[in-house]
Amino acid sequence: MGSSCFRVLFLALCAVVWIMPDMAVAKHAGITRHYKFNIQMQNVTRLCQTKSIVTVNGQFPGPRIIAREGDRLLIKVVNHVQYNVTLHWHGIRQLRSGWADGPAYVTQCPIQTGKSYVYNFTITGQRGTLFWHAHISWLRATLYGPIVILPKRHASYPFPQPFKEVPIIFGEWWKADTETIINQALATGGAPNISDAFTINGLPGPSYNCSAKETFKLKVKPGKTYLLRLINAALNDELFFRIANHTLTVVEADAVYVKPFKTDIVLITPGQTTNVLVKAKSKSPNAKFAMSARPYATGPATFDNTTTIGILEYHDKKPASNNKLPLLKAKLPFFNDSNYAMKFNLKLHRLNTAKFPSKLPQKIDRRFFFTVGLGILPCSQNQTCQGPNNTRPAAGVNNVSFVQPNIALLQAHFFNRSKGVYTTNFPANPPFKFNYTGNPPKNIFLDSGTKVVALPFNTSVELVLQDTSILGAESHPLHLHGFNFFVLAQGVGNFDPKKDPAKFNLVDPAERNTVGVPAGGWVAIRFLADNPGVWFMHCHLEVHTSWGLKMAWVVNDGKGPKQKLPPPPADLPKC
Repeated sequence: MGSSCFRVLFLALCAVVWIMPDMAVAKHAGITRHYKFNIQMQNVTRLCQTKSIVTVNGQFPGPRIIAREGDRLLIKVVNHVQYNVTLHWHGIRQLRSGWADGPAYVTQCPIQTGKSYVYNFTITGQRGTLFWHAHISWLRATLYGPIVILPKRHASYPFPQPFKEVPIIFGEWWKADTETIINQALATGGAPNISDAFTINGLPGPSYNCSAKETFKLKVKPGKTYLLRLINAALNDELFFRIANHTLTVVEADAVYVKPFKTDIVLITPGQTTNVLVKAKSKSPNAKFAMSARPYATGPATFDNTTTIGILEYHDKKPASNNKLPLLKAKLPFFNDSNYAMKFNLKLHRLNTAKFPSKLPQKIDRRFFFTVGLGILPCSQNQTCQGPNNTRPAAGVNNVSFVQPNIALLQAHFFNRSKGVYTTNFPANPPFKFNYTGNPPKNIFLDSGTKVVALPFNTSVELVLQDTSILGAESHPLHLHGFNFFVLAQGVGNFDPKKDPAKFNLVDPAERNTVGVPAGGWVAIRFLADNPGVWFMHCHLEVHTSWGLKMAWVVNDGKGPKQKLPPPPADLPKC
């Protein structure tokens, strides 16, 4: 009896000694979180019509991923639908985990019907709101959901702790099947049909036909502060957002803390996330308040000029009386108010404190100047297109319309098999100079090819993105995978390399993963290529991505063991 008691005590003591170092580590290191995403069809009714959509686990919007900074995520994705699928964890740095980034034919071949793939990555040095979405064809129309990254345990926000946190995810809804829409557009060389509605957390709201019951409601308590995690998951539209009679305080953009500023209206492009604090009024008012979002659209094309509305209402002891309260509307800027857009973006500055310092590269190794915009391409001989002389609208960067390869760029790079897949001669400057924001040149044909920029590990890059007025000046939300970048400055007209660098903010520039290139203007960014792999950069307006407004950066391995990309996982999908 005595000896068995002693044995139990000894084992318990051993266990404590064994666990203690782990607990000390666990306080700072993350944990592993497992998710299972079944890609499946689900019947969903919106705007009086039912259609079958691609979902994760039958949910629309998809499930919320919640993690802490430092956590490892293992997300098993099983494809039960007829389409090839990939998922992208938008804004996650993917440090040395490029195999988990997700853009089809860039970092992986798609997951085929009946197959699965485990996305395996660690969240390093990031906290805030991001989101996940499909990254193949137009499947992200319904395949998306929030990523909430909480600070490490016992770490606090650099702003007042909110009473409650609420993800608000904007989407776009088509009555027709979105895969049919984009396939028809690419086949006929025409522009794809615009959406029928916008949604807030999957619901269109009362401004659309028979949608009053399909309205997102945010119930608040008087005097309490709420953190709204705003995400724009729409396919083709930048959005203005406002809550009637309430002020918003912006505290974070693209999962990076910013110097807080107050605003009535937030501009958010597809691919961007913005965290705002909203303080409820001290007493319950006799009204409900519209939470409205509608497009900021600058291009010549038609767009979905509708407004989605959610409702902010105060907790009332008598719910019946709530139904009779008037709904106060939110006034939004005109759809093409580029002045407002510019002013809003200029208010964003990184927090840049001792705890959250800015790591802006001060010394530049490589400078690039990229034009982004539209043009035309000839249609194939067996295709009849709607453009003049059998042409179709296309889009490109530095006059190159990107051609998607048949195998993933990252595999070709890793196994030194780039021949016949891609070339590394992507132009560092436009192939010919013209008045980019003035009258377009006579020749508006684009080149096409699978070209990339190759960079040595740890290259610091300065990149000016210049919109062009070919087929109409337009704002382009550009997203860079694998990195955050610093937004140094932006302006209207053509970038002037002699005068404009004097305007660069080298102290506290906003740090983002997606930036709107102003319509008929430019934006200058910097990033440090400290992440080996192949990293996609593209317009987050899906129609422009479909037309070729995309390219890739290849960052070669460094010398150290932690500067090299590990080999692909055994279950990496095959093409």
